[in-house]
Amino acid sequence: MGENIARFLLPCIGRRKRAVVVGLIGELGSGKTTFAQGFAKGLGVKEKILSPTFLIMRSYQLAGEPVQSFYHVDGYRLSNQKELLLLGWKKITALPSACILVEWADKVKRVLPRDTIWISFRALDKTTRNISIS
Repeated sequence: MGENIARFLLPCIGRRKRAVVVGLIGELGSGKTTFAQGFAKGLGVKEKILSPTFLIMRSYQLAGEPVQSFYHVDGYRLSNQKELLLLGWKKITALPSACILVEWADKVKRVLPRDTIWISFRALDKTTRNISIS
């Protein structure tokens, strides 16, 4: 599913004045990182996508158009929004050729752009997820 959503968003990236930001919300084990892996693949990222929990943010450079940079952010360990700002958040979101995916986005909601695409995950059982997009 992540791969298909990324491909759907590709025409938007580069045509805007700033980065496309996707915020993921859901409890542990609800599928956020698995979604992020598919999403990155849909953008053209060739490297293996690992959760950036301990690094907070990983960046991937792409050679193609329209996406030149993909940022994968994990807000799980952030204690407040200011910590994200210290990582150069404003500069990154100003890049029109960037796509940013934020796991645990509800923890840093106040610094995310108003036009953030929100995706919520809820585990119904071991293999079934309810995913909603707004």
